[in-house]
Amino acid sequence: MEAPEPSTASVPPAKLPPNTTNHAKDATVKDNEISIVRDRVATNYNSPNCSNASIVVGLVALLLGCAMAWWMSSDVQDTVLAIRESTEVINAGGDSIVSRNGYNSWGQLPGPATNDSKLNSSANSLTPPVWIVPFARNRDFVGREEILERLLKIILPSADKDVCQRTAIEGLGGVGKTQIALEAAFRIRDQHPDCSVFWVSAVDAMSFENAFREIGRQLQVKEIDRDEADAKLLVKNALSQSATSWLLIIDNADDLQLFGNADAMPSSDYLPFSPTGSILFTTRNHEAIVGLDIPPSNVIAVREMGRDEAIKLLQQNLEKSQIGDAEITNRLLDFLADLPLAIKQASAYMAKTGISNARYLEHCQSSDKNLVGLLSKEFEDQHGHKHQNMKNPVATTWLLSFQQISQENKLAAQYLHFMCFLAEKDIPASLLPPADDELDKEGAIKILKAYAFINERIGSSSFDIHHLVRLPMRNWLETEREVEICATSVLQRLADVFPWPEYENQGLWMRYLPHVLTVLGGRKDAGDEKDVRGLLPKVGRSLFLLRRYNDAVQIYWQEVKLKEKMLGIEHPGTLSGMNSLALMLQGQGKYEEAEAMHRQALRFREKVLGIEHPDTLTSMENLANVLYWQGKYEEAETMYRQKLKLTEKILGIEHPDTLTSMNYLAHALSAQEKYEEAEAMHRQTLRLRERVLGIEQPDTIYSRNNLASVLHIRGKYEEAEAMHRQDLRLMEKVLGTEHPDTLTSMYNLALVLYEQGKYEEAETIQRQTHALREKVLGTTHPSTLNNMGSLALILYSQGKYEEAEVMYRRTLKLMEKVLGIEHPDTLTSMSNLALVLDKQEKYEEAEAMDRQTLKLRERVLGIRHSDTLGSMINLATALHRQGKYEEAETVIRQTLKLVEKVLGTEHPKTLISMNNLAFVLYTQGRYEEAEAMNRRTLKLRENVLGIEHPDTRTSMDSLALVLLTRGKYEEAEAMHRQALRFREKVLGIEHPDTLTSMENLANVLERQGKYEDAEAMHRQMLELMENILGIEHPSTRRRRSNLADCLKAKDERGR
Repeated sequence: MEAPEPSTASVPPAKLPPNTTNHAKDATVKDNEISIVRDRVATNYNSPNCSNASIVVGLVALLLGCAMAWWMSSDVQDTVLAIRESTEVINAGGDSIVSRNGYNSWGQLPGPATNDSKLNSSANSLTPPVWIVPFARNRDFVGREEILERLLKIILPSADKDVCQRTAIEGLGGVGKTQIALEAAFRIRDQHPDCSVFWVSAVDAMSFENAFREIGRQLQVKEIDRDEADAKLLVKNALSQSATSWLLIIDNADDLQLFGNADAMPSSDYLPFSPTGSILFTTRNHEAIVGLDIPPSNVIAVREMGRDEAIKLLQQNLEKSQIGDAEITNRLLDFLADLPLAIKQASAYMAKTGISNARYLEHCQSSDKNLVGLLSKEFEDQHGHKHQNMKNPVATTWLLSFQQISQENKLAAQYLHFMCFLAEKDIPASLLPPADDELDKEGAIKILKAYAFINERIGSSSFDIHHLVRLPMRNWLETEREVEICATSVLQRLADVFPWPEYENQGLWMRYLPHVLTVLGGRKDAGDEKDVRGLLPKVGRSLFLLRRYNDAVQIYWQEVKLKEKMLGIEHPGTLSGMNSLALMLQGQGKYEEAEAMHRQALRFREKVLGIEHPDTLTSMENLANVLYWQGKYEEAETMYRQKLKLTEKILGIEHPDTLTSMNYLAHALSAQEKYEEAEAMHRQTLRLRERVLGIEQPDTIYSRNNLASVLHIRGKYEEAEAMHRQDLRLMEKVLGTEHPDTLTSMYNLALVLYEQGKYEEAETIQRQTHALREKVLGTTHPSTLNNMGSLALILYSQGKYEEAEVMYRRTLKLMEKVLGIEHPDTLTSMSNLALVLDKQEKYEEAEAMDRQTLKLRERVLGIRHSDTLGSMINLATALHRQGKYEEAETVIRQTLKLVEKVLGTEHPKTLISMNNLAFVLYTQGRYEEAEAMNRRTLKLRENVLGIEHPDTRTSMDSLALVLLTRGKYEEAEAMHRQALRFREKVLGIEHPDTLTSMENLANVLERQGKYEDAEAMHRQMLELMENILGIEHPSTRRRRSNLADCLKAKDERGR
């Protein structure tokens, strides 16, 4: 029925976890992306009560068609305007609050990805081939030729040119799966030098993440180290689009949940797919093979070695004098169960000590059987697979080697104690306790390598330790009652070396994080709560930066409980942890919990620190933000004003924090549609930032963008466009063309072009922005989904309804998979699909979808939430389309009653509902009631919004339609001329709304028999439409038909 101009739904940032160390930290963090939404554009409806279609057709984007206009409803938005605000609140007490790229809960109008090969390519070619294997070739590798021959036939990318091969090496720990995969990698390199080979350890989530990030760096994938980027998805896209062959080896793929972010996507979604690629897994877990959809023909089971192979492996590095006769060798291998790990450790021991295999067998047989039994404890992996016949051989060979190491080099034994508490893969040498002399450290590591206890990674100064070496070491410490002492020592070392996580040092803390998580996971072994207290906030922030939100919340809960126990609930450190936890809850959308915690933190800080303390001001702003996210705008505005007053008093009006507070307040004003005051405050903020920070400083650029967005909302499109173009030039210069903030600036420019009817340029920019965001951020990132929706909207606006429907269906499927069916953004996609169905006259399906959306929103958001009310309006649209006028009127009246109760009679959104009701009355032939309601709405809008406001002009058109129907032609003509004059002045002659006014005026002139004037208006309008939309656009064809009808009526009258 009505399409008001965009109304703001600006949302203050949901902030990242703060720096909760005991020192204030400086950081620069990007502005929050905030969504502004526009109502659903109304379409045409040929009312049976009208004498001809020419009366109705003129209200294209304003009244008829009953796509019931709503304000800011997530499902009816026609634009999503991104506003960004940079904020960094520094507190002496340690809360350095960092803004998050949050998105408005009203939704994004997401749509499917587009395919632009020129823009969406990320490392289209891996030429020259890339080799990322962190280990040297095992020169002691023997045997397994039958397995390797079969394996090499399967894993070669060219083996099947139609699919991306998936192959698995399956077997128990210690049977040599990794060594077989490593040898296969080197043979592929030697035999097929044009094939790139990548090695990924999947022993834990961080190992997987780090390996993918390193692959991205080697492939020179742009934005791989950006904070918003999903490294795994970027690498997946790069390999999936590669034109050259590659082999990806994923070692230790035992737990599918560790492959990716459990909060977002399953791990298999991070696996690339390309006919030029092949993936090889090693795993102990058969369930993983099933989950990864690997065909049985591509699963290679590995068992113990054959006797000839075992003999060769045992004797490879021994002198003849050590070997002895065949009987002794066979008895020793019987004891070792032909297991490669046990054989390797036995051979390494004999090579290092020089003893014979007979003597080594005696050591094995005389070992303390009770101790060996204890060391073999828990020799069963997490998937329930027993290590049959290997408990004694592995534990025995380990014990003999460890006893020798302890006598030979105590530092080496100490390092082994230390490593057994860490994760098994990629242990940095820098984590190990420092030695008195660097040569001592090198010597200790050399001994551990010589006894085959650790394997060194090439070029990274890090090591791997087999779980069957790590486990008996832990068991030995238990028997010696040294676990607690060693664990405490490890914890202290990690607390000393683990840095405060920033994006600048991401490479360091990401290498350390898996080891810290492993130690904290076994924290029952440690007794030093002080070190734990120091580590928890660092770990929490690390997890947040990696978007592992659920894990981060658990860490922050531990921090709060521990600090409350050690320091008391009113201690600043406890309150800092409480603030961090509240921000994490807020970031997950748990606003009620976050609000309660923010209120508690604010109350204690005011009591302990005073109202003017920086930490207190931080809590005040955080509480205001979470109120904002819940739509409690008035209370949020009050708190923002209080915060701004205090900040201005303490820091001065030109301090960056004061300017940030001004910006937040401006957002709160926009949310309440106080656009004039919001514009004034944004202008003041921009002027001060230009003077204090400079024109090219990012915060200044973001302020200019925010001001342009408010100008957009107020219909000042030319000024908004000029400002967005200036922003884009500065962003490209300062940040680069692919920086996420540059892409936001491109996105905003496309939207303001769209508002001016410049669809072709808007589509071009939006396609470019979407392709870049998909490349840089990934397909499922909120900004990418945002772009999808805007692109779909432009297609919709150009009459490409079938293509828009396909996009929306794909979007809905994606949102349901990623977010769940009850997520607000999923419901937005559902309602957007209903809009396109409605436009294609698929009314029954549109009604069913609108009813489903309304039902879900009532349950999830409540009956009074604006999105729920928007769904009620959308349902009324579908009902009205099908001629169910009485039911449509009932829904509209119910909506009006709720809105009037919640917002008041004069609120702009109440006036939208009043206008919608007037139109429903009109379509039922109740013209007198419709006229009265339209006159009342117009009068209120003139008083509240002003005569030139877009909604006021809409009311003029609504009233003019009723007057025309009732035969009051002169008054209707006068009203249409007034509306046209205002639109030409404010929007320009080529704007769609201006063209609608021209059509309205032509219709009323024609009705009065003023055919020459009507013809001139129709011709002018048709020429403009052909230039703007093209001659084949549905709207252009309809205008051409209207001109023909006018000429026909003119000829008939002339006769």
